[in-house]
Amino acid sequence: MSPRTRSILELVLDNLVWFMLVFVLVVFSAFIPNFFQLGIFANIIEASSVLGVMSIGLALVIIAGHMDLSVESVAALSAMAVGILFCSSGIGIGLQLHPEWLMVPVSLAIALAVGAIIGATNGFLIVRLKMSAFIITLASYIWVRGLVLVISGGRSAQDLAPAIRWFGIQRLAGLPLTAWIAVACFVVFSLILAKTPFGRHLVMIGGNETATFRAGIRVNRNLVIAFVLAGAIAGLAGWLLAIRTSGATANLGVGLLFNAFAAVVIGGVSLKGGVGTLPGVYAGVLLLSAINTAINLMGLPANFTQVIHGLLVLAAVLLDAFKQTIRQKLA
Repeated sequence: MSPRTRSILELVLDNLVWFMLVFVLVVFSAFIPNFFQLGIFANIIEASSVLGVMSIGLALVIIAGHMDLSVESVAALSAMAVGILFCSSGIGIGLQLHPEWLMVPVSLAIALAVGAIIGATNGFLIVRLKMSAFIITLASYIWVRGLVLVISGGRSAQDLAPAIRWFGIQRLAGLPLTAWIAVACFVVFSLILAKTPFGRHLVMIGGNETATFRAGIRVNRNLVIAFVLAGAIAGLAGWLLAIRTSGATANLGVGLLFNAFAAVVIGGVSLKGGVGTLPGVYAGVLLLSAINTAINLMGLPANFTQVIHGLLVLAAVLLDAFKQTIRQKLA
């Protein structure tokens, strides 16, 4: 195989999900009435903001060779904490700060802190005590969701403070600020993963943890940081979720975990660790959002969404195995 053919093939493999996204958008635009509109594309980006942010933290942990099943519940708890403190109806206590803009950084700090504490707990149990990431984060998924029910009593908080809600109302270049926050998160963490020693070490740990440790890299510290980041980013997703819904309910965010996993796998992140990029994950998020939008426009029952997402994940896993086979032949 010539070097030119090899480089083209590697380019296609590295950006396959983006080619899939473009193909899907072209097909939908051609065959679904009213799909090809700027408003529809803006809606696809807007609808993917919460899921996109949550997928970043999940992808970091998976690239490092582990997993975090607790991100959905962590986002729900963070949203509920913000809702109870800063909503004025339901179970919200309507906390007021002066000047009002202080409520933005305070509410964000609370959401991040809630997520980071749970992430640190997960990281300590998994890394320091050598417990299974699957079991620990599954337990966190359950007890954190239970905690949401306990503190809310199954009730909801509504009417989020206008100073915080402002981020969900104001638009820039046709997109709400929450969507730009998601895009900014992808840019920042993509740079961290690709350009910093921490990001490169995470990829190395996911590829071969033992060899990375023998190379003198502090594996345990990096893994704990990855879990803390995953928790804090899930907290940010919860903050965005509270803004989008102007409050919080006990079942807020149910189903996001599965969609986040689907986006990460479709985005090219290997569940074996050591492989994956965040721009690919964002393409996976947009792909899922585009499919959801198409299903809504076609008026299909919502159950079709789960069927298509499941088939997409299955196809992504098979495609990942196929790509690894091709890469081994290219090596």
